[in-house]
Amino acid sequence: MVTLEAIPLFRQLNRIELQALRLIAQERQFAAGQEIFHEGTPGDGVYFVKAGLVEISAGTGVARRVFSQLGPGEIFGEMAIIEHRPRSASASAGPDTEVYFLPRGEMLSFIERSPGLAFALLQQISHRLREFNQLHVRELVQAESFAAIGRFAQGIVHDLKNPLSIISLSAEMFDLPSVSPEIRATSRLRIRKQVERISDMVSDILIFTQGSRKDGELKPGDYRAFILELIGDLRSEAELKSAQIEMENVPPAVAVRFDPRRLSRVFFNLVHNATDVMLDGGKILLRFQFDEKEIVTEIEDTGPGIAPEIVGELFQPFATHGKAHGTGLGLSICKKIVEDHGGIIDVRSEAGRGAIFRFTLPIAQRN
Repeated sequence: MVTLEAIPLFRQLNRIELQALRLIAQERQFAAGQEIFHEGTPGDGVYFVKAGLVEISAGTGVARRVFSQLGPGEIFGEMAIIEHRPRSASASAGPDTEVYFLPRGEMLSFIERSPGLAFALLQQISHRLREFNQLHVRELVQAESFAAIGRFAQGIVHDLKNPLSIISLSAEMFDLPSVSPEIRATSRLRIRKQVERISDMVSDILIFTQGSRKDGELKPGDYRAFILELIGDLRSEAELKSAQIEMENVPPAVAVRFDPRRLSRVFFNLVHNATDVMLDGGKILLRFQFDEKEIVTEIEDTGPGIAPEIVGELFQPFATHGKAHGTGLGLSICKKIVEDHGGIIDVRSEAGRGAIFRFTLPIAQRN
């Protein structure tokens, strides 16, 4: 329990001002759960907790949300002093709650005679608004996180349904007694491809959730040998969608510290993205440049290009930008892998050309 003069807002008042304050202050008692004022009712004055606990909330029933709990000495309903508008929240009492109530008119008159009190009250209101803003920002961040998880889960479920349906149909076809060996072989190939597709999705999730790799996992290797071994697999993938892959120049035979499995993922993701946008086939070009510090790899497609307004968002997690399928993790995974290798990745799109993805890798320094 606190006395009126012990309330922090009133500690600066002199004896005469405190006597005047006692004359206008009303003491009120409330039972546990009793409403002190209701959201939407006129703001007729300001309250201070004398004893007990007060909950500030908005909404009713299951939609009711408690914003704060106030103890002895704290102010509530203070916005009624500044603006004569309906209450924006409700206040209810905890067990054995007592409050001081100061009517709006008398409180305004008192503030006019005490500039120090007016300044202290504005500080209190500013502090309360800052607390509310911080709470609002946290809730927005949390809501966006939940929304992102929801979008991610929706994408996963959608993408899993298609390969699982193909696997189911192919398995039924494979088991038919009258099916020809050719159709059985085709069914087997379809099942294998869809299993690989699901495996790729799981790999995307695992790579995305892993922390950054340590430099010790990157080993020096010949970049030209790596590309020449990889290009055959990339061409096989592209040919499934009637696309072609060409190397504009031979990759340089320089030493780079890298993880072949993870770096391969960057190439496959970029090639998959390119074939997704080139609906009637097309061409994917690989080109390479290097100097004494880094090697630059560019992957260009002959698709429709990328709208300037979404270029800055492409590498954000869950960014699908209208794609009918995909988890929205592919490019964010590319960014993560390249950065784990000490490089950077970006994209540009020029008039009359498709998208050009460019990433750098540092050349291994000799000891």
